Amino acid sequence: MRHLNSGRKLNRTSAHRKALMRNLVLSLIQYGRLKTTDAKAKELRRWADRMVTLGKRGDLAAHRRAYAFLGSHGAVKKLFDEIAPRFKERPGGYTRVIKYGVRRGDAASISVIEFTGASEAAAPRKKRRKPDTREHQHGGERRAAAAAG
Repeated sequence: MRHLNSGRKLNRTSAHRKALMRNLVLSLIQYGRLKTTDAKAKELRRWADRMVTLGKRGDLAAHRRAYAFLGSHGAVKKLFDEIAPRFKERPGGYTRVIKYGVRRGDAASISVIEFTGASEAAAPRKKRRKPDTREHQHGGERRAAAAAG
């Protein structure tokens, strides 16, 4: 039974999981938004919110803890100077997860995770329209025009 065992294993070892979350949080801080699978996005939410909370604290110990996790001075600077001040009055819920669609190769459900208050919200992917006829797919119009002229 999984009583009191929080977090997702994501079919990885603990070291791999930690490295994955570190890289995803780093990318989210750098780019503000990223596309990943639903399970990874939901797990990433926990780690990213913890980093923003450290950024809101703003003391030296919080800087050191953020750097210990992220390993990038630039990302820590952006977190403390740009991202955390946006959420000064907000008591949590710094990220949002939006269902995006399914991945083409393995039909895994994909989500977009972004910081709340982002300028534009990600729209779900639109379905692609298939061509009406096989002739259109294989250039039938061009062949007909070449044969006529």
